[in-house]
Amino acid sequence: MASIRKLPSGKWNVRIIRRGSPTITKTFINKADADKWGRITESELDRGVWVDRSEAEATTLASALERYRREVTPKKKGAIREDNRIAKWLRSDLACRSIASLKPSDFAAYRDKRLEAKAAAATVRLELGVISHLFTIAIQEWGLSVVNPIQSIRKPTVNNARTRRLEGDEESRLLTACSESRTRHLYSMVVLSLETAMRRGEIVSLTWSEIDLSRSVIKKDDSKNGDGRIIPLTEKALAVLPPRGIGRLFRTFPRSAFEAALKKAGIEDFHWHDLRHEAVSRLFERDMNVMEVAAVSGHKTLQHLKRYTHLKPEDLLRKMNRQASSV
Repeated sequence: MASIRKLPSGKWNVRIIRRGSPTITKTFINKADADKWGRITESELDRGVWVDRSEAEATTLASALERYRREVTPKKKGAIREDNRIAKWLRSDLACRSIASLKPSDFAAYRDKRLEAKAAAATVRLELGVISHLFTIAIQEWGLSVVNPIQSIRKPTVNNARTRRLEGDEESRLLTACSESRTRHLYSMVVLSLETAMRRGEIVSLTWSEIDLSRSVIKKDDSKNGDGRIIPLTEKALAVLPPRGIGRLFRTFPRSAFEAALKKAGIEDFHWHDLRHEAVSRLFERDMNVMEVAAVSGHKTLQHLKRYTHLKPEDLLRKMNRQASSV
């Protein structure tokens, strides 16, 4: 039988002692909860299914996040961005709760609150992803007896598909505004994006050691999908490279300068990632096949490639007419 006694503080302490097993003890505010926990725990011991949850109950989400930040985050490519997400979680109301007490409903409420505050669905998914992986690590590597609550809730649906391309004279207006920017490397970065279809992060991290001028190529040993590739440098791309140096070509991503250039050029609803979308579409319009485009862009599957590829109807019609006339 479980031994229940009232403490001087007014709380109730439950102690279960069994031969060959460690002493199990827990304290409750009221006697009813103490009685219930004692019965359940003894039943689990009798059936051989009892699991020690004391460490999980003593571990707050905040302390688990701090450990995850030290041991796991530094090994990831997006360590800086994940560190920012962890900092946000540490400021949440859930941070002071034990990870054993956290339920799917807690994170479902968090999800709904963030979406109501107009947070992007992709952002919320990434925030929940940190917690999900933390619980996975806690179970598999830290030996804590918990259940991953994120696995039981619906994730926000993300629709990142965009069809925005540069229309009319938008490209010339944008490039003119970029060339007049006080941020000198903005023009070069925009042209490189349009000519190479590189991701923003690939351009920002680009180093001189990756550029082979004798072959007019960029040799990327690592990228977002984990595979390296060789990216051809067109004459336009070569022309905008800064003077040869050491280390990275560009120090930072000029977000504010790019947004200012868009405003100056009078271009609305255009994002930096749309430059890659534009570049990939142009590769197809140059009659390159799927394998050739994928080799340049780094996409691993046709499905991923289709998300970025929106060909102009007039270009398709021109190609169809040209093929028809040759028959």
